[in-house]
Amino acid sequence: MSRRALLHVSVSSLSQLNSQSLFSLEYTVKLLKKLADDGNIKLGKVVHALLIVSNHASEDHVIQNNCLINLYSRCGQLAVARQVFNRLQQRNVFSWSILMAGYLHNGFTWKVPKLFKDMISVDNLFPNEYVLSTVLSSCSSGGFLHEGRQCHALVLKSGLVFHQYVKNALLSFYTVASDMEGVREILESVPGLDNITYNSVLKGFLDHGYTSEALDMLSRMLAEGSVGDSISYVNVFGLCARLKDLKLGQQVQCRMLKSGLQLDVFLSSAITDMYGKCGEILGARYIFYSYPDHNVVSWTTILAANFQNECFEEALKLFLQMELQDVLPNEYTFAVLLNSCAGLSALGCGKTLHARVEKTGHRAYVVVGNALINMYFRSGHIEAARALFSNMICRDTVTWNLIISGLSHHGLGEDALYAFHDMLAAREQPNYVTFVGVLLACGHLGRIEEGFYYLQHLMRDIGLEPGLEHYTCVVGLLGKAGKLDEAENFMSSVPITWDVIAWRTLLNACNVHRNYDLGKRVADQLLQLNPNDVGTYILLSNMHAKVKRWDGVAKIRKLLRERNIKKEPGLSWTEIRNETHVFVSDDTQHPETAQIHEKVRKLLAEIKPLGYVPDTASVLHDVELEQQEGYLSYHSEKLAVAYALMKTPSQAPIHIIKNLRICDDCHSALKLISKVTMRVIVVRDVNRFHSFQYGSCSCADYW
Repeated sequence: MSRRALLHVSVSSLSQLNSQSLFSLEYTVKLLKKLADDGNIKLGKVVHALLIVSNHASEDHVIQNNCLINLYSRCGQLAVARQVFNRLQQRNVFSWSILMAGYLHNGFTWKVPKLFKDMISVDNLFPNEYVLSTVLSSCSSGGFLHEGRQCHALVLKSGLVFHQYVKNALLSFYTVASDMEGVREILESVPGLDNITYNSVLKGFLDHGYTSEALDMLSRMLAEGSVGDSISYVNVFGLCARLKDLKLGQQVQCRMLKSGLQLDVFLSSAITDMYGKCGEILGARYIFYSYPDHNVVSWTTILAANFQNECFEEALKLFLQMELQDVLPNEYTFAVLLNSCAGLSALGCGKTLHARVEKTGHRAYVVVGNALINMYFRSGHIEAARALFSNMICRDTVTWNLIISGLSHHGLGEDALYAFHDMLAAREQPNYVTFVGVLLACGHLGRIEEGFYYLQHLMRDIGLEPGLEHYTCVVGLLGKAGKLDEAENFMSSVPITWDVIAWRTLLNACNVHRNYDLGKRVADQLLQLNPNDVGTYILLSNMHAKVKRWDGVAKIRKLLRERNIKKEPGLSWTEIRNETHVFVSDDTQHPETAQIHEKVRKLLAEIKPLGYVPDTASVLHDVELEQQEGYLSYHSEKLAVAYALMKTPSQAPIHIIKNLRICDDCHSALKLISKVTMRVIVVRDVNRFHSFQYGSCSCADYW
């Protein structure tokens, strides 16, 4: 049977109903409302057709036509709804209200203020509370600040502000507009708040980073005895997560349990997120496993909690469990997983995920593109990261920060500054993190004046207040240039509490430039802050050794023994054909130990004619010179490089990860090994990346 025949049958059936007087106006209104609620546009059109052919459709029937406008609006048929609206001989406030709501809910927010003006000027109708809340909502969604404030004035003039949903719409408008004064004024001037009000304002404050205002709102909720619903608790747990206030989060959780509110997937995710961001990964896992029914949001939340607590391997393992439950990952899931790969420098796993996001189309998301750039930079693959950046259609501030800081950490200061200028040309607003990368680039290039210009002028012109990280970069900038007294004076002049990293930056500069007296003062300051910081002892010992103060070296060794401080074993690892090979200094456990050691001996023999001399000054062992050279020969990074040279193609770059600062001897050796083997050797140590090529290093021998 054809579609026309089916329609004829349907119309005939409804005509019979009409002939039986069942198609009264009351019945029509109820039927059209039911069809609108169900979204049944197909049958709704049949009813409309019947009204037309049976002469029951008239432009004078306002109530009936309002129901038709409502039906078409709610079913997304706005063009038809507008036709019905335009044919009305007489329209009431409800006619305008439902059409505005239709445009709002279907995403055509810019049409609502125009309709509102026409309602007042054309039909001379005064809006009611429903119209005003719809218009305010459209101004919030569309960012129409001027129109929203005009509407607020009309709300005050009409006295309709005391309607709860008008007040909630006003609060939502000012929150979206980031006008906190407007929000406070409404909260203080209009009495009576309900759960919707609290939820709207709390979420708005959190979305815009106003944590202190959100905390005040929470205090007000508690003072007024508001019980709150599940949405309220989701927002409050979000606040606790933002504040990293575990104690408050646990108190809120107890209150929720006492209230008898049932845990659902949204609450479970919010509590898991709160524990994760407060550093309590065990609590996050307990909550996650307490609720059995999970979706992609809850899975992504627990993955993110593991990532935030540096449990990178656990995050990747959990993803396998998520896959077994047939939960498809979204863009945020992929971003967490790729960043976990970056934390591990697990390039093989990262490349597998990269292939998958290409296949599923998720790479188009900015958050995924950013995670890919981070993963490749952290794994030492600069060109892959650059290619991804170049091919990104949409970029945000995080994207630019990643390319600037990534290039800076790889020693490509000039390229990093070019990227920064491109960012300014693209009218992307730099933020706090941007200038950390910029100052690092200036430090690598030794551009003191340019660095101070960015710190003292450009940052303040943009409205950013320099912080500890920026000042630490300046200490590094002055230290690299050899201006150690200026660096010390700078630290004395800036009214800020310096941390271990800042003082160690200056100590490292003293070590490189062999400034013994200042280095000793800085080391004393460091050891007061952290008496068990083994890195400080090693740097201080190296500094003593460089200026031939062997009594100082002996004193450091004695302190290490007395305080029972042990140097962390040196570990280096490399990934070959998706398999990770880990090496410990003087390693004899690897199945190919004999061949690796033989390769190291051959490499050292090849570079000695080029000027390599073992640097025994940094060996923290009371042993003979020959034994010291033996320790140096089989440092973990040398073993890892030797193995990679044995197992990779002759033109392939070598990538090594190290858990400690690379020592002076290995740094010198790897520069020459890169020359004799004609290989690029990239080493990521605890401080930075070193790219060895043609006998030189990207760090310019300063690290």
